[in-house]
Amino acid sequence: MSKDIRIKKGLNIKLLGAAEQTTSKAVLSNVYAINLDDFHGITPKMLVKQGAEVKAGEPLFYNKNREDMLFVSPVSGELVEINRGARRRILSLKILADKEQSQLTHTPLKLETASKEELKAFLLKGGVWPFVKQRPYDIVANPNATPKSIFVSGYATAPLAADMDYVLQGKEAQLQAAITALGKLTPGKVHVSVGASSKSPLAGLSGIELHKVSGPHPSGLVGTQINRIDPINKGETVWTVAPQDLVIIGELILTGVYNPERVIALAGSCVKTPKYYTTKIGAEISTFLYGSGVTNDNFRVINGDVLTGKKSRPDGHLGFYNSMVSVIPEGDDYDLFGWNKPVFNKVSATRALTFSWMQPNKKYDLNTNTNGEHRAFVVTGMYEKVFPMDIYPLQLLKACMVQDLDEMEQLGLYEVAPEDFSLTEFVCVSKQPHQQIIREGLDLLYKEIG
Repeated sequence: MSKDIRIKKGLNIKLLGAAEQTTSKAVLSNVYAINLDDFHGITPKMLVKQGAEVKAGEPLFYNKNREDMLFVSPVSGELVEINRGARRRILSLKILADKEQSQLTHTPLKLETASKEELKAFLLKGGVWPFVKQRPYDIVANPNATPKSIFVSGYATAPLAADMDYVLQGKEAQLQAAITALGKLTPGKVHVSVGASSKSPLAGLSGIELHKVSGPHPSGLVGTQINRIDPINKGETVWTVAPQDLVIIGELILTGVYNPERVIALAGSCVKTPKYYTTKIGAEISTFLYGSGVTNDNFRVINGDVLTGKKSRPDGHLGFYNSMVSVIPEGDDYDLFGWNKPVFNKVSATRALTFSWMQPNKKYDLNTNTNGEHRAFVVTGMYEKVFPMDIYPLQLLKACMVQDLDEMEQLGLYEVAPEDFSLTEFVCVSKQPHQQIIREGLDLLYKEIG
């Protein structure tokens, strides 16, 4: 029996270029990369040297603060580059893939008889533990912690997001194995959310608490669902796992093989034929970008969705947690007196200077232009209209900016992640970097208290 959740606050940003439900196999990438920025709060310690040959699934580095937390190679090949920054901090690793792939295999886990500790040790050794993230702090989960519950959101509401119902078809066995394993790691429930009219493979799994969610974005974000179902208080921990990461975890459990395969959505108005591609974590974006073609030369590649993704180059690499790549026009042109005339082709959360409210189903060809410059916070009340959590967003942002730990705690920073503020950043007339502010606040709270 499902429990329905209806979100009223939010904003759907309808864009041109949604991926058609056809899947092609991406061209095999020559080089795969692991970006250390994807693992927030992790201090890497290398296990192999530059120039070493590695197998797919072989550990490359571990977490300095937790030596059994391993991070493994997505493919077999030669570790050709260890890119370092200031104070020799490791920024990224690049592996030149072999033409003939070799795989490090583990003995499959017997879920029925495995204990909680045996299960954790298996997931850590197999390199899939980084797919399990925790709140508070939005970091890779601490294996020593016991989460009060675990959340999986199979309802994607971000602009042009991959359709999880389509992507997960035929993966029921892997999903069930992963869910069964996660159920052993918490004394609470494994909460799984799907769309209200969804036919998701997730809905038929056993050992879950099913929730059917409806409403505008950010109703699909796991943070919104946690806030409605099982809010986090100080001293409590909740774990989250993305649906496609469940598939990777489940395949390791069933076969002993680490297979970081992704079905990603290539979408956006600059893509001639937006669709889905089968590729691997860390693959070169160009291996599937140019297969679909681009409509103009002045475009931006975004590693992820348009609200939370990072700017990338066509020769960049697919992020560790990303299930889509967005390609939209670069906003480097400006309208003369654009602030002082009616606007017909832009989304707005208000009725001021725009007619988007008259055509609620219209899809827009938006670019990256912020339509304004950074300025001090202007109190408009817009954040509260698109922020569905029982939290004061403006006050929390200001508390993070002035580094007031007590206020940050009391205003609910434990419950949020940067992505939860992606919509408030989008509607912000002050052009403040909300997600960056929240990330810095979480880092400070973790350093001082966590």
